[in-house]
Amino acid sequence: MKNKEYCYPLTLSDFASRYLILCESLNSTAESPCFPIFEQAFKEYGLPVAISSDNGCPFASGMSLWNLTRLSVWWIRLGIKLERIEPGNPQQNGRHERMHRTLKLEATHPSRNNLLQQQETFDAFRQQFNFERPHQALDMKCPAKIYKQSPRPYQGLPDLAYPGADKTVMISNCGKISISRNAKISISRAFANQPVGLIQVDSGVWQVDFMSYTLGYFDEESRKFSANEDPFGLRLDRGI
Repeated sequence: MKNKEYCYPLTLSDFASRYLILCESLNSTAESPCFPIFEQAFKEYGLPVAISSDNGCPFASGMSLWNLTRLSVWWIRLGIKLERIEPGNPQQNGRHERMHRTLKLEATHPSRNNLLQQQETFDAFRQQFNFERPHQALDMKCPAKIYKQSPRPYQGLPDLAYPGADKTVMISNCGKISISRNAKISISRAFANQPVGLIQVDSGVWQVDFMSYTLGYFDEESRKFSANEDPFGLRLDRGI
C-alpha cells in the first residue's frame, strides 16, 4: 500500500455459487486474527462441509505434523473436512484463484493508503462481485442468486470426550502430552490445548486418538511416537 505496508487478503468463497463470503485486509498471514473472522463468517453463513486451501500460512505449515496449524485443527474440531491442493497446482482450486486474479486487478490498483482504505475497496468489490457481476458459468446469473447458506449452524466447539479410552489428557501449549511422570510425547503445537484419548493396546504401547482419528502410537520403552500417515485425508479428492 502507499504507506509501504503489505496487505494480505483473507478470502473465503462458496464453491458452488462462487459467492465471496470473506475478503478481509490483514497485515500478515498470522493465525490469531483469522479465528474471530472465520467465527463471524460461520455464525452468519453456517459451517461448510469442507474447506479447500493451498499449503501456505495460516492454513498449513510445513514445520508441523501433517502440515496442520491451530486454525486447521480448530476447523477439524468444528467438523469441517480439510482439503489441500497439491503444492504448485493452483488450478486445483481454480474457481477461487480466478476470483483472486480479478480481485488483484480491480481492487489493488492503484494501491490504497492503508488497511482501512483497502478494506473499503474490498467491501465494494465483494458487493459488486456477489450482486452485480454475472458469471458465464452460472448462466449469466450473479453469485447471490445461486448461493444457499449452509444448513449447519455454528454453535461453538462441541464437547470432546473419550469414554472408551484408558486416559484422557490435554496436549500442552508446547504440543506435548504426558503418559506418566517420566514419559512425555511431543505431538504437535497445532494440537495445543486439545484433549486426546489414550488407549493401551499393548504393554507400554499407547494409541493416541483425537476425536475419531488415530494420530499414532507411543512406545514408553523407546519413548518414541510413531505418527499415522495422514489420518485426516487432507489431499484434494475431487477434480476442479
